[in-house]
Amino acid sequence: MLKEYCRALAIALALAVIPAAAGAQPPAQEGFVPVEQLPGQEEIPAAPLVAAAYGIAWAAVLIYLFSIWRRLGVVEREMAEVSRRVQARGRT
Repeated sequence: MLKEYCRALAIALALAVIPAAAGAQPPAQEGFVPVEQLPGQEEIPAAPLVAAAYGIAWAAVLIYLFSIWRRLGVVEREMAEVSRRVQARGRT
């Protein structure tokens, strides 16, 4: 009984201490600091990412339209073949 109590207490302490240690924040700054004086942060330029996203989207649309065009050609050839067979069967 005492072992189970100690084990439960150890688990409870571990669950309480680990998240608190992981969520430690940097020390707070004192007073107002202008933006110009803050340390630089990593910045990713948006324009190349937006251009790449639009490029990928347009490429996907063009590939889709090309595949539809090819499938439509196959269907048209099959329809012409069926029409030719029906006409040939009607003559005999």
